[in-house]
Amino acid sequence: MNENSSIALIDKTSVTNAQEILKGVTKQHIKVSQIETPKPYVYKKLGFDYVKLEYMRALADKHFPGWSWTIVNTEVLGSEAYVVHGRLKWFDGGIWRKGDMVAAHRIQKKQGSNAFVDIGNDVKSANTDTMKKAFNTYLNIADDVYRKQHEEAELTDDQVAKLIRTANTIDADMSKEINDKINKKEIHGINYKAALAKLERLAGGK
Repeated sequence: MNENSSIALIDKTSVTNAQEILKGVTKQHIKVSQIETPKPYVYKKLGFDYVKLEYMRALADKHFPGWSWTIVNTEVLGSEAYVVHGRLKWFDGGIWRKGDMVAAHRIQKKQGSNAFVDIGNDVKSANTDTMKKAFNTYLNIADDVYRKQHEEAELTDDQVAKLIRTANTIDADMSKEINDKINKKEIHGINYKAALAKLERLAGGK
């Protein structure tokens, strides 16, 4: 085999294991993406929502323990901005993965002059911005805040159980109706929250 070739032969057991790993990776990222960020951790700047690095680091520690961050390169764009190229490495479903990210932070100057306000703080902010982009892009942390959540059409087992459990608190007919709608795909992942909210209102009105 050509030593430069990237093609490798693997047995069926390896294929099966790889498929299971990928399923686990997908499931983990969907789980993290669906986490609702508590309101006290959501801030606003210039009309846009954002979260602080401390919150994202805490979720990375919890869901992707063993992650690391390396600054690959830095660059100053004249006297206007500081650019950081960083690399995130994380353990994902039994495999190590890595991804690069680049972000820039405008260098703050004193009003009416070219004197820097605090270049050290600008450098720190550029690194922070790059890390936050990497955490969101690769680990799906704070997807709800940055409007990147992807709603799965397929209901999870937990979602089905919660719908049935809530319907049971109303009556047997409602439980049967909800079960039928789930089987017919009339209730799915995209309208799950609305369906559950309606059931909870009905259950609360009993």
